[in-house]
Amino acid sequence: MDRADIVHDNFLTRVAANDFPVGAPANETLPADQAVSLFRSQCLSRALDRTSRKMQKQGQGFYTIGSSGHEGMAAVAHALRPTDPAFLHYRDGAFQIARAAQVPGQNMAWDMLLSFACSSDDPISGGRHKVLGSRDLMIPPQTSTIASHLPKAVGSAYAIGAARRIAIEHKLFDDDAIVMCSFGDASANHSTAQGAINTAGWTSIQNTPLPLLFVCEDNGIGISTKTPAGWIEMSMRYRPGIKYFQTDGLDIYAAHAVAKQAADYVRRHRKPAFLHLRTVRLYGHAGADVATSYLPKAEVEADEANDPLLHSVRLLRQAGALAPNAALDIYTETCARTERVAAQVIKRPRLQTAQEVKASLIPPARDCQPTNGPTPEARAAAFGSDLRAMDQPQPMSKLINWALTDLMLEHGEICVMGEDVGRKGGVYGVTQKLQSRFGPDRVIDTLLDEQSILGLAIGMGQNGFVPMPEIQFLAYLHNAEDQLRGEAATLPFFSNGQFTNPMVLRIAGLGYQKGFGGHFHNDNSIAVLRDIPGVIIACPSNGPDAAMMMREAVRLARVEQRVVVFLEPIALYPMRDLFDEKDGAFMGIYPSADQSIPLGKVGVYGDGADIAIVTYGNGCYLSRKAQSALNDQDIQSRVIDLRWLAPLPKDALMQALDGCAHVLIVDECRDTGSQSEGLMAMFAEAGIASFARVTAEDSFIATGPAYAAPLPSVHGIVKAANALIGGTS
Repeated sequence: MDRADIVHDNFLTRVAANDFPVGAPANETLPADQAVSLFRSQCLSRALDRTSRKMQKQGQGFYTIGSSGHEGMAAVAHALRPTDPAFLHYRDGAFQIARAAQVPGQNMAWDMLLSFACSSDDPISGGRHKVLGSRDLMIPPQTSTIASHLPKAVGSAYAIGAARRIAIEHKLFDDDAIVMCSFGDASANHSTAQGAINTAGWTSIQNTPLPLLFVCEDNGIGISTKTPAGWIEMSMRYRPGIKYFQTDGLDIYAAHAVAKQAADYVRRHRKPAFLHLRTVRLYGHAGADVATSYLPKAEVEADEANDPLLHSVRLLRQAGALAPNAALDIYTETCARTERVAAQVIKRPRLQTAQEVKASLIPPARDCQPTNGPTPEARAAAFGSDLRAMDQPQPMSKLINWALTDLMLEHGEICVMGEDVGRKGGVYGVTQKLQSRFGPDRVIDTLLDEQSILGLAIGMGQNGFVPMPEIQFLAYLHNAEDQLRGEAATLPFFSNGQFTNPMVLRIAGLGYQKGFGGHFHNDNSIAVLRDIPGVIIACPSNGPDAAMMMREAVRLARVEQRVVVFLEPIALYPMRDLFDEKDGAFMGIYPSADQSIPLGKVGVYGDGADIAIVTYGNGCYLSRKAQSALNDQDIQSRVIDLRWLAPLPKDALMQALDGCAHVLIVDECRDTGSQSEGLMAMFAEAGIASFARVTAEDSFIATGPAYAAPLPSVHGIVKAANALIGGTS
């Protein structure tokens, strides 16, 4: 017999017999009508769990990880305001239902069943996933199972305080709101959760406002692995900067009282708190999970005997709020109503085509107040003596710095954050003077944790900022890439564009640093970025392009609400010469503020028809040097700089190739997993007759004189070009 049916029958039998589990008596702090409302929410959550399992057996539901045993979260919802952003654990159906009871016009049975059925009418995801979430209830959808939503909850809490200090146009959260994020005891062990909790405490002890309530729903087990007894309390009670609260989630009166204390503490002190909520898990981990296959039956039955709904009926009776027979009527009526609604919901339309599924990958554009840019007086105050240098050629690092300054002057919602970006000005000096120009609220020195840096950016982006986080080196992104893949890129997708987290993520990366750092500081792999749907990847190959592309990247984030990765080739930061020593030909003049390079526009150097060299980043620098050598051999070439690596600028690229007999791809990334693979496939599909590629070896990069050995070289490009067109090498 299905354990869900056993729990259901036990509830009916025991309530009818007035047979309740032992527990503390009800306190009197919760008015009777509110306590009954919480019980109704618990009943609907339980009924939805049961109905979703039936729908799955009928082929009409597709994902059943339920909230049964965690219905005490209804009390937590009641202790908060419905405008407080809530990042929910997947077992928090009762929280969403109880919050809906605080907001007029909600129909949670209908809305949540639409989600279970993956109907395109689902008001949160549009049929893309069974998720908890609601724009009206300020619940951004989460699909996380490993607490990867915690870093952005920290970022959102920071953003509430920041928005009180910085005027922003598209603020979403109330100034006096607090952020709640919930997760399971097993997820608390994940490095993402530990990093987020550590960041919250680190921020708190510096007296930076961080109104955040962590809620750990402790049912003592993660799928089949038990949490050691007392582990959560021992590991969380004495965290610096975070106040610890503990209560019994089986008792709606106690849970509400303590949750209210915790929420009031966070709201009053603007500091984080940790609410440790005892729960039980019913039915196993998910629909297909059979708990008795790895737990003794007696343990499973002990949790079932501690059913929180049984405790609620006991407490309501003791408080004189609701008689058991009336509670039983509410439960049975709720179950019947849920099944009636489900019978209607399964007839609603579902997504059918790839285009329908993809429709929410790109968030909707938003109206932004027009701006004429910074005034001459503001620029003079910010740039100082740098203004006099703007009519002289400068290296890439300087032009990026100036572009950031102009953009931050024009748009007050832009904030830069990362390791050493403030007082030090970044490892390579790209953000020098920004903190003195704009202050620590807008140029934020973070702790050394890439997950927290990206979480800060995601959370700030949700509250109307345009964050520009920096990752010091491309290799460091791998610690935190799920914050892009599993969080930032998926938010508009799973919310049907109702929630967004725009940003411009700057990453210093790629190879060719002479004798420094080996593979950790010369990482030439961008494969982890290329296949994230909806993410834009920009990679400038020179200083003027970098400034103009940066302006477009900010426009894409600010207006079109996109997630943009801006990949800056470290080796080109200080570069001055191009063809000959001390020729200064690689430096450029700072482009005027009205100049930008639109998404999808490629760069073209030369108009030779013998061969086109398609490249980007450091490859463009090398290819232009190779172009000079080929010209000496009377081979006429053109170099095409992709600039935008995702989405691939196919139309502009094919137009730039027009009339060329041969195409050579120069890709500084590795042979396997590089941009060149996609380009080779594209050219083959387009029917181009003669093409080849030069790539890096499938190897890490060494420190010392051999730093460039696995990477493309000018000589290698010239040799490959000759081989392709049949000339001499």
